[in-house]
Amino acid sequence: MFNYKPLWETMARKGITQYQLIKEHHFSTGTLDALRKNRSITACTIEKLCLILDCTPNDIMQVIKDDLKKD
Repeated sequence: MFNYKPLWETMARKGITQYQLIKEHHFSTGTLDALRKNRSITACTIEKLCLILDCTPNDIMQVIKDDLKKD
């Protein structure tokens, strides 16, 4: 499972708001909703965020191990 908590921290540190992502960088409100709810997004979206924020994917998301499925 992906968690996008690092994204919000990186955005705050870089001074970029959700409003700016929508108005200046043409992100949809649906994409931002997916990020807020830790839903799937495309690799293209991750790339765009990295370019806008001048960061790496590690600054945007983290992988949370899902222990529900054990062998």
